[in-house]
Amino acid sequence: MIPSGGLPNAKSSSTADSSVLQISGGHRLQGHVKISGAKNSALVIMAGALLCSGECRLRNVPLLADVTRIGQVLSALGVRLKQTGDILEIDARVIKTSKAPYELVTQLRASFFAIGPILARLGVAQMPLPGGCAIGARPVDLHVRGLQAMGAEVQIEHGVCNAYVPGSSRRLKGAKIYLDIASVGATETLMMAATLADGETIIENAAREPEVVDLANFCIAMGAKIYGAGTSTITIVGVPQLHSTEYTIIPDRIEAGTFLVAAAITRSELILSPVVPEHLTPIIAKLQDIGVPIIEEAPNCLRTLSAETLRASDIETLPHPGFPTDMQAPFMALLALAEGDSVINESVFENRLRHASELNRLGADIRVKGNVAFVRGVPMLSGAPVLGTDLRASAALVLAGLAAEGKTIVQGLQHLDRGYDRLDTKLQQLGARIQRIPLAQVNAEVASNPTVEELPTSGATNRENVQSQ
Repeated sequence: MIPSGGLPNAKSSSTADSSVLQISGGHRLQGHVKISGAKNSALVIMAGALLCSGECRLRNVPLLADVTRIGQVLSALGVRLKQTGDILEIDARVIKTSKAPYELVTQLRASFFAIGPILARLGVAQMPLPGGCAIGARPVDLHVRGLQAMGAEVQIEHGVCNAYVPGSSRRLKGAKIYLDIASVGATETLMMAATLADGETIIENAAREPEVVDLANFCIAMGAKIYGAGTSTITIVGVPQLHSTEYTIIPDRIEAGTFLVAAAITRSELILSPVVPEHLTPIIAKLQDIGVPIIEEAPNCLRTLSAETLRASDIETLPHPGFPTDMQAPFMALLALAEGDSVINESVFENRLRHASELNRLGADIRVKGNVAFVRGVPMLSGAPVLGTDLRASAALVLAGLAAEGKTIVQGLQHLDRGYDRLDTKLQQLGARIQRIPLAQVNAEVASNPTVEELPTSGATNRENVQSQ
């Protein structure tokens, strides 16, 4: 039996709210950075452990605020968890309730994906509608329609999704499901639900992201029968139950991409491992187009070389294997310093260009019209106080601060800590002049020195030169 005690605390939201990152830019980075386990894999695989009638041990679990949150959701369901370093043990043999707590689920969108495993295990589930970064509409209708196709009765009332499987067996039925959009979340929810269903389920127009494949491989390690993950058609043959397993989560391709951009924007040489280069193909291709040399040192190791010149390049975000939307903001920071004009088309989410206004505070020249950003490269950026409005926007501002002359203060760390495992610490180890300091210290400096610019507030996200989102 795994003893109770749960997860170690990542930086809590309240702690992140009360601190900022202070960056002295213009310094090159050097050394090796260890890439942590994939955030988007870890969260859904933790939910997937609810399918197991035994105990699971997960390796390479990142220390993130979101991991802590979904751990709290699982604990509220009666699941026992214990984390030691990057190893997480999950005992879901007993699920005491089918009702997930509102105050936790509404903070983290990925926790909604647990509705599939709970429904598959218990035949009933109550899940509040999810929260997360405010980057646009991400409705759950695809999840709901898929579960209904498998025989579930689903109603959404007062912000809660209530689902149950009628009949004495309380077991979902295999079905053929076509997704109108290749949604990662819907693909994962329905794939998990189908592992314990009676019969065969076929998901067409399925998402192809590496994290979907990682979840499938985890379920297969528990005894599930899943075929075609990583293609647009996934077939799942349901089994009566799943068994204990030990599984290692893939490296985080977005963290790896962020450090590749960190090297590029500071004209530095870095070594990154472990990575899966095939997961980074669109990121590497775009960096090489911009002028950044990248060498595959080993099957799981990349080296970046200093770019002589950063060239403008156009980007359109697309579902995998296209350019990932999660890398759009970091690349905007990089292209702000490239020679020439770039166009960035955000086609995945409709509200994910708010960081443009904050980059302009640092001296960038970016105009936004709808979901398109027009970036005219400038010779240099200058440090200023900025506010991160979502997870990847916050990372982009950190990267810009590394390249900017002078001091940059990045606020909004509650977003950053959701998805990056100790980003500031890793950058420090590479030689960055970056430190986390109390917000009160910065406010005191502003109060005592009228020449110091005040920190931006959450309402200051629609600035000049940027159209309101």
